[in-house]
Amino acid sequence: MTQRLPSVLARALFGKWARRRWIHLVLGGALAMPYVFVGELLVGPFTTSAHLFSSLSHQLVAFGAGLPLAAVTGMFPLTRPMSVAVVRSLCGVDGDRLADGPARTRQAKGRAAAWFTLHLGLGAVIAGMSLATPPFAVVLIVLPLYAGLRGSQLDLPELFDHTWALALSPVAGVAMLLALAGCAAGAGALLAHWAPALLGPTPEDRLAVAESRAADLAVRNRLARELHDSVGHALSAVTLQAAAARRVLDSDPEFVREALAAIEDTTRRTVGELDAVLGVLRDADSPGTAPSPAPTLAADLDGLLRRTRAGGLPVTATVEADPGSLPPLVSREAYRIVQEALSNALRHTGPETPLTLRIALTGGELDITAENPAPGTCVPRPGGGHGLRGIADRARLLGGTSRAGPVDGVWRLHVRLPLEGPV
Repeated sequence: MTQRLPSVLARALFGKWARRRWIHLVLGGALAMPYVFVGELLVGPFTTSAHLFSSLSHQLVAFGAGLPLAAVTGMFPLTRPMSVAVVRSLCGVDGDRLADGPARTRQAKGRAAAWFTLHLGLGAVIAGMSLATPPFAVVLIVLPLYAGLRGSQLDLPELFDHTWALALSPVAGVAMLLALAGCAAGAGALLAHWAPALLGPTPEDRLAVAESRAADLAVRNRLARELHDSVGHALSAVTLQAAAARRVLDSDPEFVREALAAIEDTTRRTVGELDAVLGVLRDADSPGTAPSPAPTLAADLDGLLRRTRAGGLPVTATVEADPGSLPPLVSREAYRIVQEALSNALRHTGPETPLTLRIALTGGELDITAENPAPGTCVPRPGGGHGLRGIADRARLLGGTSRAGPVDGVWRLHVRLPLEGPV
């Protein structure tokens, strides 16, 4: 333990973070100089000295007058993010304990102003010591070796005329340098200790971060639903279309050509939809490119039914509403709901099982009903279950309702979407 003590002290005084915190304090001293000059202008008319900096007491007065000005400027919103960036780099404080973004509330601005004032105050003291102490300490260290330094030009105290004082002057010089390093390390550690309290997030900041994370999670969930509905439907349709074409490859070439054309159309549209979803994940779209628009009930229902029928699923569709009159958001979500209903039928009942689809407007709401036979031997395939949950989520986000289950020997999905509702 005794052998480790010198290395521990050396690390505390001259280690990586001790050096960086010293730099941080010197930067604070540099930032304090304009405020000291302004303080000189404020107290100058009340002093009798021609040169304010010729007196230490006058310097302290100017320094004290400048600190309140620093506190005022420390309340600017951008003070906190700049201070946080410097603290993270030079003080060794965990970034999670510091706030991100400008200070918006009065409490956050007050904390940022307190930190800014503390940084400039301690920084000015340490910076002044760093400028004045090393030259004098070096003179004391080399004083016994150079008799010329003991002349009158340095105005040294008469104490150094004694032999014992000259012998101890190098020790005093080294002690002054160690004391300077200790003061800088202590001041740096004090700033690092207070940084989380003064620059840390307030309750309002934590709430804003939680809201931002919730918004990001909502976007991710929406993207997951989009990918599930578009890619899942395409894979189900393409699988059944390919299987049906393979069965009649020799006997019905015309059907095979139609199935291959449907597969090509389905995959092409799915690539476009996938590009639209992935475009949301990009930080910024590349110049000159734009993601494909999301499909809607008004523009894409006929193509969806045609591709589904080409896959072998007999669909009887009754549309008692004008899709073009629907709000864009309702039209988009309704398309995804119909797409998922057809995908569920393809996955869980197989081809050649009839499905009845009805889309109608009833009392300011869009009704979507899908029915297909539900034999007792129908067993959902592994990996299912997300589609109905996605339909329920879409309906709930629009303020609507969704019900799915067996009714009188058929499997019925009934969704109601208000044309005007919460999102």
